[in-house]
Amino acid sequence: MQSTITIPQGWKYPCFTLRQRAEQGLLIGIKYYPSDSFLAYEYGEGWRYIVMPDINSIDEGNHLENEIKLLTPQELRAEIQAEIEKCLRQLELLKYELKAIPGGIAHA
Repeated sequence: MQSTITIPQGWKYPCFTLRQRAEQGLLIGIKYYPSDSFLAYEYGEGWRYIVMPDINSIDEGNHLENEIKLLTPQELRAEIQAEIEKCLRQLELLKYELKAIPGGIAHA
């Protein structure tokens, strides 16, 4: 199911979307400081991106739009391929565990 997000009139559109991968990590959140807000007065107007540096991390970072640098297609391909390999290894381990359950026959 796809959701629709509406950007209020007067706000510029964000350059990035959720789940994009950047050098800083995975983009997991986005927020906007409108020009007439206290936060914009304190920190500047515009989009802020919440980034999870590592999928196994509890840390998150906030980055301005101009601080985000997306991965190159080659870097993105390598990162996704590494995740696929990790998942395949995990799948093989789970299949082994399933076959080791006593009292039943597991075909995988």
